[in-house]
Amino acid sequence: MTPTCRPGPLNLITDVPGLAVGHVTDETVRSGATVLLTDGFWAAAVDVRGGGPGTRETEALAPENLVGRAHAIALAGGSVFGLAVADGVVAALSSQGQGLQLKPGSPAIPVVPGAVLHDLANGGDKAWGLEPPYRRWGQQAVAAAARTFALGRVGAGRGAMAGHRPGGIGSASLDLGDGLIVGALVAANPIGSALMPDGQTFWAWPFEIDGEFGGQRPQGHPPVIDPLPDASRLADLGRLQAGANTTLAVVACNADLSTAECKRLAMMAQDGIARAVRPAHTPFDGDTVFALASGAQRVGDGSGRGVQLGRLGTAAADCLARALARAVYEAAPPA
Repeated sequence: MTPTCRPGPLNLITDVPGLAVGHVTDETVRSGATVLLTDGFWAAAVDVRGGGPGTRETEALAPENLVGRAHAIALAGGSVFGLAVADGVVAALSSQGQGLQLKPGSPAIPVVPGAVLHDLANGGDKAWGLEPPYRRWGQQAVAAAARTFALGRVGAGRGAMAGHRPGGIGSASLDLGDGLIVGALVAANPIGSALMPDGQTFWAWPFEIDGEFGGQRPQGHPPVIDPLPDASRLADLGRLQAGANTTLAVVACNADLSTAECKRLAMMAQDGIARAVRPAHTPFDGDTVFALASGAQRVGDGSGRGVQLGRLGTAAADCLARALARAVYEAAPPA
């Protein structure tokens, strides 16, 4: 059966008009940064479901608070040190005059929420002393931002793992066919596995389009009854610790959503993590999903608007599941 909805031309989050993504990857440090830039001040929200998150300015996106919008989203490795990527993005955008200006002549104030994953124990050179490189990487990622970008072991996903396998950066999009476009970007570092017990088939296989992560289908796999297989091996790898794992994601669309509606979009999109990883949202993960909406496409009023928001949220969850599987596939295809 041919699906009625198709990926956009790039099958990346940047199929949503007005977005650009920039990576910085450092092979010596075995870490990096990924920055998503908007072409304005987009409605935004965030939903956090992991037990060990590392975030910045998430409260600025709460629907009950003043701002509820963002100029960029910063994702990084480096645990707490990686939060400085957003500092670099803020400096770079402000120098370009992008951001809120509360008084004539004062510096522009970009709103740049962010989140980080833990990759400090991956063997890279972390002896940076008093000068961690993450702020600089934020500035470089802004300069590198473009509509097309690499997937796999790059940017914020360079040092990531997904269970026992390499993790990385993934992305996917979906054109709903009536002017609405949805996309997802993910830095996948979950404690859970993206693969079924056969070690070859992705949990997200029902949502795959055009073999985008290998086209493997399950062949009589055994029942899934162990909620955390190989826990002892994960403990040996130092991954059974709060904050040592996470899935960081951004979903975006071109609809005219409010901050509160973006919050619902982010909440629905979290289901994409649960579809693509087992287990998900554990005490050891920091699963965080940001949602952005450009406002370019009107989605109606009343109950019809709620129906459209439901469509967008469902598509966002599907895109996130596909993006997560693509991240692991592009990092190291299953044998």
